[in-house]
Amino acid sequence: MKKKKASKLDSILDIPKEVSTNNPKITILGFEQVYIENHKGILEYQDYFIRLNTYTGIININGFNLKLIDMTSDDIMVTGKIDSIDFESMEDTNEVEGV
Repeated sequence: MKKKKASKLDSILDIPKEVSTNNPKITILGFEQVYIENHKGILEYQDYFIRLNTYTGIININGFNLKLIDMTSDDIMVTGKIDSIDFESMEDTNEVEGV
């Protein structure tokens, strides 16, 4: 998947990068809510672990009593006792090793 880059017009018009690109925007509200924009889908869902696919990699949310709330095709709200959030970045498969 080719990454979409922000254009000069986007910066002139002061359009946020998460709107003009595929980059996910993660908003953490305290220790019990995470709002993620620009996701591509749910890879795994347990009450203690959620994996979300994005255009730039995978977001892992770890905790207890995790629930998916207010989910749309692009945005998702996770609630529960959130312990940690970590990321698995995607490597560009079009790159040639050693070049």
